[in-house]
Amino acid sequence: MNSSAQPERLRPPALRQGDTVGIVAPASGFRREDFDAGCDTLRRLGYRPFYLPSIFERDLYFAGSLERRLGELHEMFSRPEVRAILCARGGYGCNYLLPHLDLELIRANPKIFAGCSDVTTLLTYLCDRAGLVTFHAPMVAGDFSRPGGIDVDAWSAAVSSGKPYSRAFSRDEVQPLMEGDAEGALYGGCLSLLCASLGTPYEIHAEGKILFLEDRGEKPYQIDRMLMQLKLAGKFERVAGIIFGEMLDCGQQDAADRTLQDLIARILGGLGVPMAFGLKSGHVSGKSFTLPFGVRATLSVGQSVALKIDAAVQAEPASVRVSHP
Repeated sequence: MNSSAQPERLRPPALRQGDTVGIVAPASGFRREDFDAGCDTLRRLGYRPFYLPSIFERDLYFAGSLERRLGELHEMFSRPEVRAILCARGGYGCNYLLPHLDLELIRANPKIFAGCSDVTTLLTYLCDRAGLVTFHAPMVAGDFSRPGGIDVDAWSAAVSSGKPYSRAFSRDEVQPLMEGDAEGALYGGCLSLLCASLGTPYEIHAEGKILFLEDRGEKPYQIDRMLMQLKLAGKFERVAGIIFGEMLDCGQQDAADRTLQDLIARILGGLGVPMAFGLKSGHVSGKSFTLPFGVRATLSVGQSVALKIDAAVQAEPASVRVSHP
């Protein structure tokens, strides 16, 4: 088994029924009808959505100015009644926030921070530099807005249980690529965003990790190029294991009539680490699976694929929880 010691990270308090969930838009804008539908889903799950009126502002393709988006995120971490922070949408723009994030504020107020796509940039940075467990998870104007868009069991296990949990996947759900067992912290996100971090002060740290990679709408040669970029940058040299997402609309066939899985095996097969393909988290066709980043997990790849994940949140006695206004 390939394993590597991982630093202890801040596990945020568990999310409970009746808790207030803050919604932020750190990147692009979104459709109001999708946002409202996502808020309705959160209410059905027993949460209280809260957002600032400025969340609907627009500046080019961003959800308002950098100052607005940054201030919104800091305010949600500061507000004691906000128990979790969910992103409305990805798109583009989270990289603008990186140089200005108040890491001390975030460390002093650890909360569930959830999103995917462009939010990968914030998930990996807060995991690395703030030491916070972050959540690769559905977004409010995304999968929360669509019927059957979220894997409710995976969401609840990650953000509410405060206990280790596991999931065994059938071959129809997640396909084995390379057999083996690995231990390491879950980490990763949208492939194109991980590549975009290279050569910057916010570069990803994949050593000892079970690396999750996903994207959508990329052609096979583009997936090839990004995997080779990470490989040439040394990001796979000490990785514990690799899980690919559904890779939605990524063109499963290339010009040589090879599948995307064949392409992956050709580039990464020599690593000698367990690999799997098809976990639905991030850009997916439905039932998005929540993955806590920075949390130790065990990946087992054989005739089928299984994940065992340590507790991602910490339970709190009811007596210390902040009451709602």
